[in-house]
Amino acid sequence: MDSHHHLCYKMQECFNAIRNKISDCNSLQDRHGSRYLINGKVVIEHSPGLSGPGKSATVQVYSSTVIDPNTRKGKLSGKACLKKGKSSKKDSTKTTVYKIKLHVEPGFGNPGAFLIENNHKHRFFLQSATLVPPENNVIHFDCRSWVYPIKDTNTSRLFFSNTCYLPSKSPACLVELRKEELESLRGDGTGERKEWDRIYDYDVYDDLGNPEKGPDHVRPVLGGSRSRPYPRRGRTGRPATKNGTISLDTYVPPDERCSPKKLSEFIANAIQATAHFLLPEAKSLPRDSSSFESFGDIRDLYSNNRRQAMRGTSVTEKVKKFVPAQLFKDVTHVIEEVDIKFPLPQIIRANQFAWKLDEEFGRQMLAGTNPTRIHCLREFPPRGTLTESYIEQSDIEHNLDGLSFEQAMKQWRIYVLDHHDYLLPFLRKMYSEGVCPCASRTLLFLRNDATLKPLAIELTYPGSSNNVAGMKTMVFLPEKEDIPQALWQLAKAHVAANDSAYHQLISHWLHTHAVVEPFIIATRRQLSVMHPIHRLLDPHFKDTMHINALARTVLINAGGILEKTLFTGKFSMELSSELYKQWRFDEQALPSDLIKRCMALEESENPRGAHMLFQDYPYGLDGLDIWLAIQTWVGDFCDIFYEDDASVKSDTEIQAWWLEIRNVGHGDKRKEKWWCQMTTKADLKRTLTTLVWIASALHASVNFGQYSYAGYPPNRPSRCRKFVPEEGTMEFAEFLKDPDKYFLNMLPDRFEASLGIALMEVLSRHTSEEVYLGQRATSEWIDNEQVKQRFEKFNKSLREMEKQIMERNGDPELMNRRGPAKVPYKLLYPDATKVETSAGITAKGIPNSISI
Repeated sequence: MDSHHHLCYKMQECFNAIRNKISDCNSLQDRHGSRYLINGKVVIEHSPGLSGPGKSATVQVYSSTVIDPNTRKGKLSGKACLKKGKSSKKDSTKTTVYKIKLHVEPGFGNPGAFLIENNHKHRFFLQSATLVPPENNVIHFDCRSWVYPIKDTNTSRLFFSNTCYLPSKSPACLVELRKEELESLRGDGTGERKEWDRIYDYDVYDDLGNPEKGPDHVRPVLGGSRSRPYPRRGRTGRPATKNGTISLDTYVPPDERCSPKKLSEFIANAIQATAHFLLPEAKSLPRDSSSFESFGDIRDLYSNNRRQAMRGTSVTEKVKKFVPAQLFKDVTHVIEEVDIKFPLPQIIRANQFAWKLDEEFGRQMLAGTNPTRIHCLREFPPRGTLTESYIEQSDIEHNLDGLSFEQAMKQWRIYVLDHHDYLLPFLRKMYSEGVCPCASRTLLFLRNDATLKPLAIELTYPGSSNNVAGMKTMVFLPEKEDIPQALWQLAKAHVAANDSAYHQLISHWLHTHAVVEPFIIATRRQLSVMHPIHRLLDPHFKDTMHINALARTVLINAGGILEKTLFTGKFSMELSSELYKQWRFDEQALPSDLIKRCMALEESENPRGAHMLFQDYPYGLDGLDIWLAIQTWVGDFCDIFYEDDASVKSDTEIQAWWLEIRNVGHGDKRKEKWWCQMTTKADLKRTLTTLVWIASALHASVNFGQYSYAGYPPNRPSRCRKFVPEEGTMEFAEFLKDPDKYFLNMLPDRFEASLGIALMEVLSRHTSEEVYLGQRATSEWIDNEQVKQRFEKFNKSLREMEKQIMERNGDPELMNRRGPAKVPYKLLYPDATKVETSAGITAKGIPNSISI
């Protein structure tokens, strides 16, 4: 071998040795997890008809420990493409899991945030990401957000890890990212929003009317004035006159939108509910304004087993007109058949005439779908802001089960359901629209068995003049004889119509949907997703803004379903604005509400804060248990992140959040003295407990029982087409001829009743994607073991309550738990043990959020 070849041989030998040495080092580094390689996976959802983003999407991560001196942000890694995704399909959703490898510099540390760039032509839903840095401590990113093509957004999407920090404790590398992300979400308050915009801003309710259709479709702007105050809604930038047609494309920030599956299920439910008068084969025509001929005629609307194929019917053609093309495909994929009759409501399952009983009439004020209005009468006669009651002591003192009038008052045994003075200014205007409106006061007596016995009903209706003094008033007393009893039944129908409108417009819409929306907007604008309180509240805001946007389009708008079904008609939202003047956030805390209505006594030593005056008030008793569980969980959570009052006061994001809620979101109430100052942990805990209560349990209690009770129009008519007739009139002669016929003619006509029943069915349904109180969408929702332990404690307490509620419902001494109609009270049954949610009208389960 010559010297040249010998030298080459030696060099090759040396090179191989170096290469082997490097390989050995790399192997050693691999074993010890310090090769500066971050492994991970990204989970993406997309429609089955579309391909996944694949190599068109790239990921980068920001360091949480190393600052880039040029950007003042965490060090940014190189890009990794999404490759070799593994797909699976469930229902109408396709999920693809991509494995990624990110090379980073030595000392990069743990990722604190990541960027994902979508260069694909379609959006996709980023479900989650998981990263495993060299130290092998898994870092989770619970994303659940739409990622739009960068050609539309002009920017990549940023996601922070599930680790939470108060602003003062945020890692230096993430401070600038945290600030920039919040600023981007606020926008500049101009322009019409595009589908891909992630902008949260406020607006007044100026989109309910449609002046282009004529003066009858003009509606006043709600919010921004002393005369018509209102909570703010999310700003869309859409011209106010663009309303008037059913549309599901109203702008909602992408992260607030219902999933395609949920939206398609929601529409499917609506189709099922309305099919009985949409299908040409159905007997009841869309504009049939005739009255029901008999109670059997009404019952014929219901059945549990008649179904019809959807495909090929006119239903699909009707739906095509207002459903976006892709969503229409999802709907037809979900539904292949629809009910052509309604399911039988609980109120008439066990006993079809129990609803007529006075005991059931009173019970529903404590355990029905609107148990938040009744209150104990502290002075007699009842007084309002405008009038004093015409009910006299002599009308009721003989009917107090042996007690004197003074004893009954002293023992707090007389109650009132008051729907009187707030309606008086609207009665003549409503009457001019073709309905027969009354304002009502109903007095009831609390018997020894805790059931409520009606004592008297006072009805006021429009007279000959426009002022309050020109109104006519009639007082009705419970009677046993046929004709007086039939008149009493008519009076109860007017009370039920009042209560139905108040329930729908105030207890349900205003006090849950509307008042919560400003809190959602402020949370997105002022609390970073890294903030622990953002993480706490986020599940309780799911889908609410989208549901509210849909409501503004089809439910509360001019000519919408509520105007068509409630006796308040075109004045419905104006009325809710009038009652917003009385709203106080602090009194939506359940103990405060019960104490104000004299249904409970304040008891500072009691952890619930209140002691029930009588135990057989299902809403109050179950509600206080749920309140305590929420209060304990919220308190435990706050104690983990806040050391003392000073840490709350110095939290810049919380202070900005609370200031914006008071001055902007609920800006028409900014001068109220009852707002807390948010300077103590107690302030924060009370505020958060109240907010979670409203979004979860309060909404569940006034929403999911609607079909059980209002799904049968005679029990809770939404409007009356006749007044209670006065003796000596033609109407009274008509009434005497056939009292039942007169009652049926008083009810909404077939079309109005059918539309109302359909609405009750849609609103009362749980969807299959629902996440309930005490549950989270993923077990990795926060990277804090202490928080997870406290949350498991919360879940356990809710499971214990489920046992208590079932025991109470089975206790024969608690007569209001079931009543003559045998409807068990389950509206505050948590259902926290449910692993897989099932859709349907279950009348139980407390969803985390106002998601329907």
